[in-house]
Amino acid sequence: MKGNGRWIRAALAAALLGGAATLASCRESGREGEYFVLDGKLFVFNYRVATATYLVNIKPVKPVGEGEVAVVSFEDPAGGEALVVREKIWPRTSKTTINSPPVFCIVKDRPYKVSIRLEDSTGKLIQQIETTMTSSQDQTDLPDKPLVTGPFYDPNPELTGNPAGDVPDLRKALCQKSG
Repeated sequence: MKGNGRWIRAALAAALLGGAATLASCRESGREGEYFVLDGKLFVFNYRVATATYLVNIKPVKPVGEGEVAVVSFEDPAGGEALVVREKIWPRTSKTTINSPPVFCIVKDRPYKVSIRLEDSTGKLIQQIETTMTSSQDQTDLPDKPLVTGPFYDPNPELTGNPAGDVPDLRKALCQKSG
């Protein structure tokens, strides 16, 4: 009986140490003060519906608390105020994807500022990530109007006689502020 007790205590101690080591490795995967890392960023051009958006992924490197949010400010390529998106961060997801509303006037090879403010449930700043995004395409590659409409991708009736989706002077009017 004494031999079994020592074996059980040894197994229990090994399990506790293993669990502590696993927990410590999960918590220490980011640099000091980092809760999230940038896990991808790109411009998404959707030719069919004539939209372009920013897309940013952030990945937690420490456990996520309840109520944490990402407040992302995207530079407006058309020259207006920054576009601000607030996204809840779910504690059990491996990454959070943040999309901007549609943007206009993206210029190829020009860097655009993106600021990610990570807040706890009380709104207190826990981390700030500053980055830039550069498109490998110019927005002039997109049609001016959606080529299709509705859930069945019906041809856009506004483009009768103009299947390429180009509308004279529409882009010029939208992008005059951005220079």
